[in-house]
Amino acid sequence: MAVTSRHNPLVARFRDAANGGGAVVLLDGAHLVADAMAAGAAIAIAAVTNASRAKPEIAAIADALAERGVEVIIVGAAVMNAISPVRSPTGIVAIADRPAGRLADAFARGVPLVVVAIDVQDPGNVGAIVRAAEAAGATGVVAAGASADPFGWKALRGSMGSALRLPVAAEVDADTVVEEARRRGCRIVATVPRDGTQLFDVDLSGPVALLVGGEGAGLPPALAAAAAARVTIPMQAPVESLNAAVTAAVILYEAHRQRHHSLFKRVRY
Repeated sequence: MAVTSRHNPLVARFRDAANGGGAVVLLDGAHLVADAMAAGAAIAIAAVTNASRAKPEIAAIADALAERGVEVIIVGAAVMNAISPVRSPTGIVAIADRPAGRLADAFARGVPLVVVAIDVQDPGNVGAIVRAAEAAGATGVVAAGASADPFGWKALRGSMGSALRLPVAAEVDADTVVEEARRRGCRIVATVPRDGTQLFDVDLSGPVALLVGGEGAGLPPALAAAAAARVTIPMQAPVESLNAAVTAAVILYEAHRQRHHSLFKRVRY
């Protein structure tokens, strides 16, 4: 029998997960739930509607969850509207344990290339930074200072599952991250909208911690001034700046190019 009452305790449980800040995260949508399963996330409970259960993709996910011992509850459309934070619910929502998010893990793999988002308050931007970081081969992301929670539901949707695979740390003081990066032998590279070294003249081939500032204000001046390098992306006038996620993506792919130079030399376009 489907849960049809919006007053059911289940609704409060999912809403609490959507509000974030606790030990669990909300996974909204078939793609994100499937990514969480593939990443080995500990999923506690899932909810689907009868209509969505009739879709082969969602039915397969629900069956796979049930085989893993996850409780899968059928809910009515009104309940799904109440527990899903998106405007047009996709028909499947789940609650999973929040990833550990240890700072050390961001520096632990290979030659570190860590993106440090500082005071990036838009969760969509934080999610997009995590997505770009995984795509470009970064070793981790840190959401420092007043940055949005990378495991909030909006950021998770923006990262399209990357935050469940890539080491991502949050709620860390920016100075603490920089200190850890230096201890790990990383060169601190700060992004600045103007008067920095042009992107293609900066060495990004070694261990790097890339500092990306928040919307509007950018990086705190003291952090930018103390960096080993300040990098500016060349832009055609009258454009003066790019948003945090685009900035991170452009620089990350230049780092990728430098780190895989021999590969790029073999490619002809």
